[in-house]
Amino acid sequence: MTEDGIKLDEELKERIKDDPYPNHLGVKIIELTPGYSKVSLKIKEHMTNIHRITHGGVIFTLADVALGTASNSRGQMAVAVNVNINFIKASKVGDTLIATAREEHLGRRTANYRVTVEDEQGKLIASIQGLVFRETK
Repeated sequence: MTEDGIKLDEELKERIKDDPYPNHLGVKIIELTPGYSKVSLKIKEHMTNIHRITHGGVIFTLADVALGTASNSRGQMAVAVNVNINFIKASKVGDTLIATAREEHLGRRTANYRVTVEDEQGKLIASIQGLVFRETK
């Protein structure tokens, strides 16, 4: 714990290693600092829809993991209350998607995050805005 009460990113990484659903999918944490998170996922056949492109629920889940880790990165419990997603471009089996969440506003009880999901070439797959409720101590 740092002097200002922010939990170190390594400590949070340890806690979220036990997150069952992202672990089942194979989500990896690339970077985690207070108010910021970058996670990745390699798309596999079972993650596609009837068109054989990445299922929207998989993209949403990856974005949600980035949002959840970024919003909980300060050691204060946070849960999503509203998430808006815009699907921009399709991705497919074999692609590695990277979701990056950035804190835009941090209030006492709520915080707002901008999340992008891109492929490994940096092409935008989805754009997300998330609002979280923060537990007050």
